[in-house]
Amino acid sequence: MEPLDQICHRLLDRFPGAEISVIQNPGPAAQHSLLVGAAALRQVAEFLRDDAALGLDYCSNVTGVDWPDKVVVETTKSTVPDPAGGAPKVTEQKTERLEPGFLEVVYHLYSMVRRHGPVVIRARTANRTDCATLPSLTPVWRSAEFQEREIFDLFGVVFTDHPDLRRILMWDGFKDHPMRRDYVEPEDYEWEPTPHGDLVEKAKRAHAHPGGAPT
Repeated sequence: MEPLDQICHRLLDRFPGAEISVIQNPGPAAQHSLLVGAAALRQVAEFLRDDAALGLDYCSNVTGVDWPDKVVVETTKSTVPDPAGGAPKVTEQKTERLEPGFLEVVYHLYSMVRRHGPVVIRARTANRTDCATLPSLTPVWRSAEFQEREIFDLFGVVFTDHPDLRRILMWDGFKDHPMRRDYVEPEDYEWEPTPHGDLVEKAKRAHAHPGGAPT
């Protein structure tokens, strides 16, 4: 199979103006990936599936990653001359800025016909709140259906054009998404028939304060 850099160049030639780049994996596996902007995601997926050289006709795995908001500290250095003629004084000024978080969906693609892969593609939402939306790739790879539903359920990514987007593990009335990094477990574990370990203490607190855990 051709190198990932070459695949990226071909995609950029095919879809000029699209946001496509290679994300390097510094780990021992060195499983690098393609970061694809949401606007071109569906077209890129169809190209990877239908291209004669690639033929990536099978999506083996889809997973989600939560990247919360983070505070970035930036340091600016400036040089102040010494009025007495000595060595100039270097001062530092630190400023903080909030870098918005996002949700990421990762697809692992293989070719069953050509027996190669994986090619890993990534897509990111605009944020983790009102724009946590990405195009569904289930119309491209049918095997993505249940896995996108799981990501919708546990991470909160809304997949447009998904044929059956509903919770798959949590119940319909459940609020929140348990795989997000800022998820807080509820104190009320009354549905646990035999609480044990830490659940015992949580159950005691819930029963002691039926209206909710003390703040």
